[in-house]
Amino acid sequence: MTEKQNFFAVDLGATSGRTIIGTLENGKFSLEELTRFDNNLIETCGHFYWDIFALYNEVVKGLRLAAQKGIAITSIGIDTWGVDFVVIGEDGAPLRNPIAYRDPHTVRRMEEYFEKVVDKKKVYDITGIQFMNFNSLFQLYAMRCNNDSALAQARRVLFVPDALSYMLTGVEVCEYTIASTSQLLDPRTGDLDEGLLESVGLKRSQFGKMVQPGTVIGALTPEVQRATGLGAVPVVAVAGHDTASAVAAVPAADAHFAYLSSGTWSLMGIETPNAIINDLSYARNFTNEGGIEGTTRFLKNICGMWLYERCRKEWTDAPTSHGLLQAEAMKVTPFQSLIDPDAPCFANPASMVDAIQQYCRDTDQHVPEGYAEICRCIFDSLALRYRQVFGWLREMADYPLDVLHIIGGGSLNEYLDQFTANSCGVKVLAGPQEGTAIGNVMLQAKASGAVGDVWEMRRIIAQSVQLKEFLPQDADKWAEAYKRYLEVTARA
Repeated sequence: MTEKQNFFAVDLGATSGRTIIGTLENGKFSLEELTRFDNNLIETCGHFYWDIFALYNEVVKGLRLAAQKGIAITSIGIDTWGVDFVVIGEDGAPLRNPIAYRDPHTVRRMEEYFEKVVDKKKVYDITGIQFMNFNSLFQLYAMRCNNDSALAQARRVLFVPDALSYMLTGVEVCEYTIASTSQLLDPRTGDLDEGLLESVGLKRSQFGKMVQPGTVIGALTPEVQRATGLGAVPVVAVAGHDTASAVAAVPAADAHFAYLSSGTWSLMGIETPNAIINDLSYARNFTNEGGIEGTTRFLKNICGMWLYERCRKEWTDAPTSHGLLQAEAMKVTPFQSLIDPDAPCFANPASMVDAIQQYCRDTDQHVPEGYAEICRCIFDSLALRYRQVFGWLREMADYPLDVLHIIGGGSLNEYLDQFTANSCGVKVLAGPQEGTAIGNVMLQAKASGAVGDVWEMRRIIAQSVQLKEFLPQDADKWAEAYKRYLEVTARA
């Protein structure tokens, strides 16, 4: 492969978005950020909304800039956060901005749904998806209960990346990985479950055709061509869920790996040929989300750097540099204060510092004081939580896990990378940081025929990025700390 190709990737998160050019040439790739913009919530009329038109406009601006720079674009792909959706009316227009998953209209609706509509265990047996009250199923139920006027007039329901692709092409699809976040999809059939749809007053015909990552959706409409100065560039359904794109970019040598997508959230899991849905996965609240090439991402959400990020906003005396702050934390005695990062008290407290200190008081531990002790508490605890989840993955995987790949922004945290290797007792490979954008680009490359399959994608990625290796150390100390972690979290 020698021909140079440029792919336009749109990577949207819940706070910001980017447009990126990914260039593939001579078996290697490079990324160039074109634009970066805020993704702002709109609070009005009693709800929180995403501004889908502003996001569309930012995509068009990025495409226009690419045209002005004379960049020949092979294709376009969009990935976003999960679960949220846009309702389309009979005339083909969005009926309203989409309600955001952070909207409180789903509070207590999940429990009500299980009590009045479909049993909790049955929902898990169908979908294999972990329970979060903002999953699309419970959003739709809340909207029905509230007599939502847009939903009542819905001709189509399109998940956010599919909605933006529709606005660019006029073609309505339902991309598999983003659909799998909804708690409406049965991974065994590979399609939305009609019984669950019926439970919220919807039909399968109200969703687009199910497509797999790497499918060409259609070309830019004439109006988008006029607005951007581009021609009929194809739009590709990449792995629309940002985590699915990130996992596609794991530079693994073979299938015997686990991954940790590390950022505000940590997502630890494995790639499997089939969903794992049983009593144990239900009890441990594991999720089965769609992957590429027919795989399943069997994973668990862990509260990641959210703890650290929230505390940094409160610390007034801490160094502004991550490196200096974390270096001070490394001078602190290890394991003197441990927390369960996923305890409900850390979900969204008024003060994260106070919440951590109160947890330690309640569990009869040393109460950390100052930024260094609290930072060390967070890092120690995250690494031990990773050990717990990694152990569960080893129990449920039908192959040995030889390496843990850490991807995403959190892979730059070398202290936590080393702690994770120590705690889990496995080799850790950290990188790439830009996993989501790379996965988006590579799936477009696959659609164009520039790469053959996921393993060729991963070989190219491994050749193009510099990974850092961390080997386990201090096994006895970490084993003893894990025993104490289990004792502490059991009595919390």
